[in-house]
Amino acid sequence: MSSTVPIDLGTVVSLWRYPVKSMMGEELTAAEVTERGLIGDRSYALVDSSDGKAATAKNPRKWPRLFGFRAAFIEPVRPAAKVPPVRITLPDGTAVTSDQSDLNRILSKTLNREVTLRAAQRGAVNAEEYWPDMEGLEHRDTVTDFTLPEGTFFDAAMVHLLTTGTLDRLRELYPQGHFEVRRFRPNIVVQLASGEKGFAENAWVGHRLAIGTTVRLNITRPCGRCVMTTLAQGDLPRDPGILRTAAQHNQVNVGVYAAVVRGGAIRRGDSVRIV
Repeated sequence: MSSTVPIDLGTVVSLWRYPVKSMMGEELTAAEVTERGLIGDRSYALVDSSDGKAATAKNPRKWPRLFGFRAAFIEPVRPAAKVPPVRITLPDGTAVTSDQSDLNRILSKTLNREVTLRAAQRGAVNAEEYWPDMEGLEHRDTVTDFTLPEGTFFDAAMVHLLTTGTLDRLRELYPQGHFEVRRFRPNIVVQLASGEKGFAENAWVGHRLAIGTTVRLNITRPCGRCVMTTLAQGDLPRDPGILRTAAQHNQVNVGVYAAVVRGGAIRRGDSVRIV
């Protein structure tokens, strides 16, 4: 795939950010992109008071209810400004905010585990991942530790892209599965102009993408998937077949990771090109 001449890939059809790590997030019509990804994305996380590790649905044995929480910013998020407070909706529908004094007590009681809501700070934080007993995974039926990128609550990279063509291909391969955007938690969903049903993003790795008039991303690597994709959330049932299909047909990858070369504003409907 030559990058000497711009190649039109498609358009942005949805944008997502997740104010609190491993909670349900917000769908946006537009967003500002900085070197830290979509502004406000993974700005907060729950931290286990007993071991200092970030709470993540990657270890559902320890954190079985995180996908029952939803987080949204109370105020607009602005570049170079302090991260605004968030509103967190608990699994029972109760809403709390990050600036109320009893927040950590309420969250700890709901999760039955002592936690503190924290904004991303300098230094590295560890988290845990449970690997189900499934062929094709790097580990099987075990829990491993991993370190989040310095000063962030991201698992691996600042931006995650996914195409509708990949979801369509996965649905063909496993028709009984519910392959919805929510399962994969991308930031940017691209509808391919070609109408292709396949893992098109694999060919983007090592290339630079232009989104709209300003934003430039370097596609760094495929996005390896984990047990999170199999978990129940909302009306989506628990389904190990989601991850198994990715393992059998695309080396456990769904979508790609990217680094921000140049930030700026993006919105739904923006063109996506290889440059």
